[in-house]
Amino acid sequence: MEEFQEQALTEHLRDLRNCLIVSLIAVGICFAGCYAEVDTIGVWFFKPLFDVLPDKSTLIFTSYQEAFFFYLKLAFASGVLLASPVIFLQIWRFIAPGLYRHEKRVILPFALLSAFCFLAGAAFGYLVVFPPAFKFLMGYSNDFLSPMPTVSEYFSLSLRLLIAFGVIFELPVFMVMLAKLGLVSSRFLSKHRKYAFLAAFVIAAILTPTPDVVNQCMMAFPLVFLYEVSIVAVWLFGGKPFVGAQAAPPSTPPSTGA
Repeated sequence: MEEFQEQALTEHLRDLRNCLIVSLIAVGICFAGCYAEVDTIGVWFFKPLFDVLPDKSTLIFTSYQEAFFFYLKLAFASGVLLASPVIFLQIWRFIAPGLYRHEKRVILPFALLSAFCFLAGAAFGYLVVFPPAFKFLMGYSNDFLSPMPTVSEYFSLSLRLLIAFGVIFELPVFMVMLAKLGLVSSRFLSKHRKYAFLAAFVIAAILTPTPDVVNQCMMAFPLVFLYEVSIVAVWLFGGKPFVGAQAAPPSTPPSTGA
């Protein structure tokens, strides 16, 4: 028994190693391509802030190596985004050995859908949330207050928001996965809807960089909408739980003779 468990653990570690190697290769290739075009990516990345900065304003860096490491981090983050379909595919492949053959058919659709949702969330944050958020933050500049944002501050704030929106948009996929594991159902999600709505506004208040209600609602409302989408998705695709996730059937009482 111990030998079997040790062999199973070794196989899982081997699978994990292979998934990590493939993911790192994909990120490395995308990183190299992004670094070759990092100036173009930087112009696109800074656009939401430059659109609201005063004329002839620029970002600054306060140490000799700050700009160099910024470009490395920007190329790496862009590379991870581009390689996200491969990364999600490797994650699902690592889960696959515990599934039946007919259940493994959902791996590729789940991987592509996970990558699409993550990229869609990042795009939503960049296109919809960034412009009003940075407009609000830069609205306090006046004759005696001049904005001088640094590249590191902008990068860290923007990356945190992009990741947050990417993870938030994974909610329907995550809920369907929980339903496949037998942990939630559409009835359960509907019953606890009011608590989910409250949690959405609490999460939005924590993650948004501005204290105004408008920007907080721009994160909370997508969360609420995605929760409703999750209920429908679980109802449509939750179906039969994965192997090992089904609840144990109730034992039947022994029959007694007449």
